[in-house]
Amino acid sequence: MTSGEPEIRAAGGVVIDAAGRVLVVHRPRYDDWSLPKGKLDRGETSEAAALREVEEETGVRCELGDELPPVRYDVKGRLKEVRWWIMRPIGEAPPEERDDEVDELQWLAPADAAARMTYPHDAELIRAATGR
Repeated sequence: MTSGEPEIRAAGGVVIDAAGRVLVVHRPRYDDWSLPKGKLDRGETSEAAALREVEEETGVRCELGDELPPVRYDVKGRLKEVRWWIMRPIGEAPPEERDDEVDELQWLAPADAAARMTYPHDAELIRAATGR
C-alpha cells in the first residue's frame, strides 16, 4: 500500500432519517451496496463534496452532523482517503438532477443497512454513526 498523503480524496455521508433509518445505495458499475460518496472537485472542501455527492447520487439534500473517522484504503496502488459525516435529510432534489452512478436506494434499519454493505468499513461507519 502507498504511504504518505492520500492521492485520492473523497467524502460522503451516513444519511439517517428521523425514523433512524440509514440510506444505502447500489452502484451498478461495481455491483455493490455502499454509502453515498465521491471524489472532491478541484478547490472543493471535503464538507461541500460530501453534501454534493450525497445529493447527486441520492437526490436527498442534507445537512452535516458530526464527522466520523476517515477511511483509508488502497485503490490500484494509490492511497484513497474518504472523510465521512453523519447527515440528516432536509429535502429532495428533482429526480432528473440525480446522476446515474446509483440505480437503487434503500432506507434500512441500522442493523439491516450494515448487513447489506459490500465493504466492512461501510458497515463499521453505520455502527459508529448509529451506535448500533
